[in-house]
Amino acid sequence: MNKIEQLKSIIKHDAVRFGKFTLSSGKESDLYVDLRKVTLNPMGASIIGELTNELIRDRRVDAVGGMSIGADPIATAVSLAAYREGREIMAFLVRKTQKAHGTGNVIEGPINQGMRALVVEDVITTGASTISAIERVREAGMEVELVVAIFDRCEGGREAIEALGVEVRSLLTRNDL
Repeated sequence: MNKIEQLKSIIKHDAVRFGKFTLSSGKESDLYVDLRKVTLNPMGASIIGELTNELIRDRRVDAVGGMSIGADPIATAVSLAAYREGREIMAFLVRKTQKAHGTGNVIEGPINQGMRALVVEDVITTGASTISAIERVREAGMEVELVVAIFDRCEGGREAIEALGVEVRSLLTRNDL
């Protein structure tokens, strides 16, 4: 079984539930995908890191991150997968709100202006969370090279993100289930 099939199997087994759910966007859905059950699992994280690293292998990417909490384990997995291949890609996280103490950072991690960033997301629905992360990354002086989502619900989020001029790739979509 190849990596994408392994990921699909893990997601179907551990993360997908059918029923009636209210999503963070406020929308109702018959499908709930809790990818934290996959991204915080060592096998799932390893596969996600390797698959995402394959997508960016030929791109100039200096940093990887996204909106905390969903993107944090993904960013770490990608950074580690790249490091195992001899490439140093820094992981970062984007806070939902500015820190009220210390340096008041919105973005945490070893990043600098001018870096090219990969923004990662666990699940894309409307794209609002990813768009917010992109805006904050740009405000920090980084350029967004690409967005990679683990799962795209195919509910308009990809199109909303791409309207900002950023390419979106996803490892799996609702159609894969």
